[in-house]
Amino acid sequence: MKAITFSESIAHNLTIPVIRLLARTSIRPNALTWGGFLITLVAAALIAAGQYLIAGIVVLVAGFFDMLDGALARHTSQVTRFGGVLDSTLDRLAEAVLLLALLVQFRSVTEGVLIGLALVGSFMVSYIRARVEVLGLQCTVGLFTRAHRVIVLALGLLLSHIDYALFIALVMIVFFSFFTAGQRLFHAWRLTASD
Repeated sequence: MKAITFSESIAHNLTIPVIRLLARTSIRPNALTWGGFLITLVAAALIAAGQYLIAGIVVLVAGFFDMLDGALARHTSQVTRFGGVLDSTLDRLAEAVLLLALLVQFRSVTEGVLIGLALVGSFMVSYIRARVEVLGLQCTVGLFTRAHRVIVLALGLLLSHIDYALFIALVMIVFFSFFTAGQRLFHAWRLTASD
């Protein structure tokens, strides 16, 4: 049985009352997936407009939706392979849209490179997991998952009135994303070392 991390325990405790309520409605998990993505687009528009505080709140709301769709699917036995593909695809698009929205406000080469590295790092974390799981192996290891990246970005936006807070958030996303990608790659090497 898989061990539950502290962050997974918090997510479970936050979502279970909402999931029980949603399970009584006709709302489908894929509708929540799309809803979370649309909320992310609103957050991206707010970021592009320089409304960081409100954008930070909206990013957190979108992140909450992202926790709900899979939980609702499992709770109501509506898990489908397509639902997993849709969720994963829109998660990648959501991260890209949020980070690219920052390019409208960030104009220096350093900031552009940082955003590019954040995109690559976050995609690598997800890609390595997907590639390993195609082999029929588990790959949920890693310090810094998508939920962590969303929270750090949201905190950077919420604290953007403090000098360099958003810049520091992006540096953290870059560093810990590449660190986590390394953890997952090492894990994959250990699992396949006998090949």
